Amino acid sequence: MNRRQLLRGTLAVGLTTSALAALTDTRQSLDFALAADTDLADLADLEAAAETYGYGYHGQAPSHVLADLVTDFGDLRPYLDSPQPVSTRARVCRTAGQMAGMIAIVLHDMGARKEARKWFATGSRAARESGDRQLLAWVLAREAMVPINYGAPQAAACLAEQARQAAGDRPTAAATLAAAVAARAYALCHQQTDARRAVRAADVLMERLDSAARADTWLTHGEQKHHVHLSHAFTALGDTQRAHQSQQRALELSAPTSTMTRSLLTIDAATCFHHDGDTEQACRRTSAVLDNLPAPYRSGLVHRRAQDLYRLIPARHHQEPAVGELHDLLTA
Repeated sequence: MNRRQLLRGTLAVGLTTSALAALTDTRQSLDFALAADTDLADLADLEAAAETYGYGYHGQAPSHVLADLVTDFGDLRPYLDSPQPVSTRARVCRTAGQMAGMIAIVLHDMGARKEARKWFATGSRAARESGDRQLLAWVLAREAMVPINYGAPQAAACLAEQARQAAGDRPTAAATLAAAVAARAYALCHQQTDARRAVRAADVLMERLDSAARADTWLTHGEQKHHVHLSHAFTALGDTQRAHQSQQRALELSAPTSTMTRSLLTIDAATCFHHDGDTEQACRRTSAVLDNLPAPYRSGLVHRRAQDLYRLIPARHHQEPAVGELHDLLTA
């Protein structure tokens, strides 16, 4: 049985101790290699693989995508073990940074916050060695989404600002993402002025992006992704009218197979109902999302976003049937 099949089998039962140990071994092996003064011969196949992974899940289970990503990431190691030209080493480090960042994204989506942070750290290290500041900004902005989604918005704001500094003022996908993530972080910190300023910056950058930067991938910043971020920012700000506009546009642009994105947008919309005084409708909509969620998505980010909504509900409402149903689903 090859390494890819072994990883798939291990990850199929969840992020167990043995599964996380396998991921750690692969990540650390490349960390050690990055410390050596060596380079790579021909990156074409792995660069193409990284580009392909950037198109996301496409209906595949996160564990399946994770196994494939980690396998190909591990294949970078031999190329770092022999001396190569500096320009070629920069290519392998760039590919490593992309893959490590995407592995971290999948781990984050699966609810493995600590492991995601470790892989983001590896991605940042590889990006810095590659000399690609836009890649570094992308990794930092994506890393900022971990504390955003797990209750540390101030830490997220700091990471997002580091990403914005790395990206600079040019209209790039990374700069736009960093501004949009900063808007979410500031909104969750109740810093309305900073949040709205970041929204405006993100919108201005978005308008100036070229078509390549607007592609719908993890590594770029398309319109759908932009509105997903704005949905969360405006929801956290309590600006429900603008939040609903972004939610509607993001759903229009989301594929039917985009289970996680569509679920998060629906919970954002439910949270807006709560902000507008209809807590019962908010709970019913969120419960429907959890009821219909495929098994691979039940313990990660969607569950966390639903918990965030429940925490907004005052204790005096906890005995109401719809609120109780949501609580039961969250604690099942």
